[in-house]
Amino acid sequence: MPGHVVLLGDSVLDNGAYVPGEPDVVAQLRAELGPAWAATLLAVDGDVVDGVARQLRGLPGGATHLVVSVGGNDALGSAYLLGAGVTSVAAGVELLAGAQAELAERYDAMLDVVLATGLPTAVCTIYDTRLAEPSHAVVRGALALFNDVITRAAFARGVGVLDLRLVCAQDADFANPIEPSAHGGRKIARAVAAWLEPDRPATRSTIVV
Repeated sequence: MPGHVVLLGDSVLDNGAYVPGEPDVVAQLRAELGPAWAATLLAVDGDVVDGVARQLRGLPGGATHLVVSVGGNDALGSAYLLGAGVTSVAAGVELLAGAQAELAERYDAMLDVVLATGLPTAVCTIYDTRLAEPSHAVVRGALALFNDVITRAAFARGVGVLDLRLVCAQDADFANPIEPSAHGGRKIARAVAAWLEPDRPATRSTIVV
């Protein structure tokens, strides 16, 4: 049944500044869902996990569903660890595991606040960026640790997951190495719409519920 979906998180959903002259994610979501649905953007470009609680203060009355895409900026904040000198692979993994544990504590707290609204919620994984340095393989491997935080938190609470690693998997999906283009935004909007309306013919291979 149609309702009112609210987008929370960072520039993955608040990508208007990176697609001048083209529709952003929320505009494409509204077009995808049609007039029976309302869509509100509360996500803020640059926000980290701790910012979602602040965003929720603007939650509109009548909201029926929440979608959260956050954690990418937190991961960027730990990117300096990839350049740290270590004496073994184990030491490097241990270093990254510390950052993973710190994110897990904050992500769990954030998601509990979101779920306290009582609204059906889906969270998004962090897609694989197109950063040139360090290598794509290194970034992808490191992000897997942060995405494990997101999926564990979601599965433990029975929350839907939209895997943006599969949604945005082409160079055309990015306006720059870390922000979605209009092309990628359209794919994100379609994934959100498919979660909201499970009977849609759109592929649901990127959605776990």
